Amino acid sequence: MNKKKRLTLQQEFEIMKLVLDKFLWLGFIVMGWGMYQSLSQASFLAGIWYMIAGAILLLLFVIIIVKEYEIVA
Repeated sequence: MNKKKRLTLQQEFEIMKLVLDKFLWLGFIVMGWGMYQSLSQASFLAGIWYMIAGAILLLLFVIIIVKEYEIVA
């Protein structure tokens, strides 16, 4: 039958870094777009929702990392 390959912890960590790196970029791009909207329009409120959405994406990034991997100090 079809056997699935098992990943080592190092391979799993490398894949997680590739995926979560996209969350990081996406969060900063959304926040940057919000800053651009706020500065290019007369109202600061125009881009604040984008900046909040970007911050939520970055918080999601932190929650996933803390939940998935134990941080040893």
